[in-house]
Amino acid sequence: MSNTPFVVSFALLLSLPLLFLFAPRILPPKHVQVSLPDELDDLALFRRATLASLHPPGSISRLSTTNPKPKIAFLFLTNTDLHFAPLWELFFKGHKDYYNIYIHADPKSKINPPGGVFKTRFIAAKKTERASPTLISAARRLLATALLDDTFNSYFALVSQHCIPLHSFNYVYNSIFKPPNTESSRYPTLYPHRSFIEILSDEPQLPDRYTARGKNLMLPEIPFEKFRIGSQFFVLTRAHSLMVIKDRRLWRKFRLPCLNADSCYPEEHYFPTLLSMEDPDGCTQYTLTRVNWNGSTDGHPHTYRPMELSPELINQLRTSNSTYSYLFARKFSSDCLKPLLDMAEKVIFRD
Repeated sequence: MSNTPFVVSFALLLSLPLLFLFAPRILPPKHVQVSLPDELDDLALFRRATLASLHPPGSISRLSTTNPKPKIAFLFLTNTDLHFAPLWELFFKGHKDYYNIYIHADPKSKINPPGGVFKTRFIAAKKTERASPTLISAARRLLATALLDDTFNSYFALVSQHCIPLHSFNYVYNSIFKPPNTESSRYPTLYPHRSFIEILSDEPQLPDRYTARGKNLMLPEIPFEKFRIGSQFFVLTRAHSLMVIKDRRLWRKFRLPCLNADSCYPEEHYFPTLLSMEDPDGCTQYTLTRVNWNGSTDGHPHTYRPMELSPELINQLRTSNSTYSYLFARKFSSDCLKPLLDMAEKVIFRD
């Protein structure tokens, strides 16, 4: 009996290496979560943006001159260098009164700031990580900053460092601001334009993604029949962007950590679910960003390499089943920059 404590202690000591070896395989992986200080910072930003939007247009942007033309706010969400900045520079060239740029760069990543029109466009950023609600927070932070910065920002296009434009700026601008066909639409006349965001309700992975945080944890705010899947990248109207940063009810659910990391893609669920529940007729239900999921690995889409690039590929990527052609595409490796620049004037920006 006197040896029992010694035996127990010795057994525990021996089990420690095994615990460190197998614990990562048994326990759910830990991800970066939205801390309370970050949450409070965001809420303060969201309130300022909401209050500022109550005033009529006419304020002076910190990043561009005042003019009466509606603008597209391009929101870059990145954790690496903006490899395709030179291509986007050509895209924006000559249109400074029609756009603004905002960049959320993960602060833990060492990023070389690009120059030109991207200079000084970085916003106050927080840590982000895949399969965590931090990506939702980053997108909301970009939306709020753009709403607060310039009252003429009318559309908000979220893109990544791996995205490229598929058309000229004129084509993109005119496509997005094209008057909708009101005769065939039921969406409210309060919104003269609709948001371009993918909203899917019949995907086979829907049940697993709904229960990623645990069974019934999304209830009562989000019943299963209201849960949606969509693309992480979108183009939202100003009204819908305000709707996103004002939301508190659904955010409380989507900020919960996932137990099943394989089915956890909060940024692909939160935005389509929220907008589908609040204003389904105000959304087109499809995205303007082309992604190739054939041959995807570990949840990542196909990455195009230089040997795949050609004028035929650009035309293929533009093709859509909707009334709009795709305006952007991802995902491209960084070494695609030179061949894309070689095709820019004669192919990509020649509509």
